[in-house]
Amino acid sequence: MKEIDWTFGGLWPYEPKWFDTSDGKLHYIDEGPKDKPPVVFVHGNPEWSFLFRHDIAAVLNAGQRVIAVDHLGFGRSDKPGDAALYSIERHTERLSLVLDSLNLKDVTLVIHDWGGPIGLPWAVRHPDQVRGLCVLNSIGTRPDGPTPMPLPLRVLRSRGAGDVLVKGMGLFTKVFMFKAGVVHPEHFTPQIKQAYLAPHPNWSSRTGVMAFPRQIPLVPTDHQAQALGFIEDGLREHFITKPVQIIWAMKDISFQPAVLKKWQELFPHANTVVLENAGHFAEEDEPERCAEAVLACATGEVQ
Repeated sequence: MKEIDWTFGGLWPYEPKWFDTSDGKLHYIDEGPKDKPPVVFVHGNPEWSFLFRHDIAAVLNAGQRVIAVDHLGFGRSDKPGDAALYSIERHTERLSLVLDSLNLKDVTLVIHDWGGPIGLPWAVRHPDQVRGLCVLNSIGTRPDGPTPMPLPLRVLRSRGAGDVLVKGMGLFTKVFMFKAGVVHPEHFTPQIKQAYLAPHPNWSSRTGVMAFPRQIPLVPTDHQAQALGFIEDGLREHFITKPVQIIWAMKDISFQPAVLKKWQELFPHANTVVLENAGHFAEEDEPERCAEAVLACATGEVQ
């Protein structure tokens, strides 16, 4: 089998670092001056830290420090086949172990998609170490009522059919990410597509991808909804006076404008960058505008 070029022709030119956990080995990068305030990127599904490559390059070019961690089951991290290892709580625990090992302070936390439920618990438990937040189409507040569940998502969540479609055929990446989740699918060159397909070459390696949609809370009493309530309460207590940058793609089929409204109600002081012509994976649709907005938050321009 041909060995993978994990730089993908120079698109991801960073030295891999590794962190051992009892569940498996995590891949992360830690680039830039160690004496500068760090910018921590936390990705969602089915992506990995590669999604933030334009943002990371902009922050590094400005002389800042960057840390980006691939969740277990994603990117270059290990991909065990046990679905129990991919609960949001386990992801959060492992991310916390990595970040705590680095003794960080003055962090700007950048979250996308499931990166919110995974990264924000660390932030609300360590508010003195976090300078500000940058939110890109993610969730971090308790649901007001039942979660709408479109038929395609219901099928993907299902036992049997969902496993065949997601784990067997890789459709979460091939259909949601490359087509339905963006406005400009033409931005995905063959090399960029390969960067997203390479981490999940077979059934077992897609176990983590399958686990996420099955954890979407259906009603406010679900366990994950309660966890979102913990996050919201912590954000309200510790972050209402801290810098918050919201970058929101308005053509996201997953997170509707009502989710943006909840963020703005939680953080009325936040600066909001609205991307009218971008989908869920805004970093692929509008890379320059995303990078500019992330950099503004990272360098303290957003107050």
